[in-house]
Amino acid sequence: MAVQELKSYSYQNIFSLQTVQFEKACVVNSPQRINQYKIFWIKEGKGTYNIDFKSYSFEDGVLFFLSPGQVFSVASENIKEAYQLSFIRDFYCIQTHDAEVSCNGVLFNNVYETPFVTPSTKDIKKLDFLLQNLIEEFELEETAQYDMLQSLLKQFIVYSVRIKKEHDVVKEDVETKLFKDFSLLVEQNFKKLHSVTDYANRLGLSPKSLTKHFQKIGTQTPSDFIKNRIVTEAKRHLLYTDKAIKFVAFDLGFNDPAYFSRFFTKATGESPKQFQKKTRNT
Repeated sequence: MAVQELKSYSYQNIFSLQTVQFEKACVVNSPQRINQYKIFWIKEGKGTYNIDFKSYSFEDGVLFFLSPGQVFSVASENIKEAYQLSFIRDFYCIQTHDAEVSCNGVLFNNVYETPFVTPSTKDIKKLDFLLQNLIEEFELEETAQYDMLQSLLKQFIVYSVRIKKEHDVVKEDVETKLFKDFSLLVEQNFKKLHSVTDYANRLGLSPKSLTKHFQKIGTQTPSDFIKNRIVTEAKRHLLYTDKAIKFVAFDLGFNDPAYFSRFFTKATGESPKQFQKKTRNT
């Protein structure tokens, strides 16, 4: 990113806010593995970002949300004003929240949908107000600052969820709820459970019935969903760890490294070794 001006506020290295202003176009090809929860508000600008090896383009102001472990890089951007909130799990996620505003809610840990949320003019005014309150609280360093910062962060997240539900129409029908339940199960178990039957049984359905529900909402098959999640995690390991391929296979629940290599090659068109070599040389 071509940074022109950057102001940073931090609380004990567990919660921070950065305000960034930049005028020049910029390309950053080197992927970064996210190690904290992050909220980016691109207030004015356009660009193309790569998140977990998928490309997303945007124009004008957007919010997007990243979770630890995700892979992020900038393909191109031309941005005038942006903000970044970063926090560790212990600062916010261990608190008891409504399911929609938790770290497994509508915004975070969502590797399956477009990550952008687009605020309206009215929304922008509210977000601006919350950001200014955060900046003031960072600067005050008064009693119970931890609690105030946590409260303001929660307000920002709650309001972001409301924006998403208002503008993106978060569906609540049977199929959509089932999809959410299935995706959460996959997120929790994909390293050890690889078959549709495993998940269908936990949801009280037959594999055939689960597949039919997916067909109704026009999404990928349950089998492809599981496969794509495993492949995404495999790519993360291959790019950001020094583990031998066989140990990546073991970490992802494959007893036979050769089978893992065939699985990865069929899904991506290149072997794990080819992918690792190509990405590390770019």
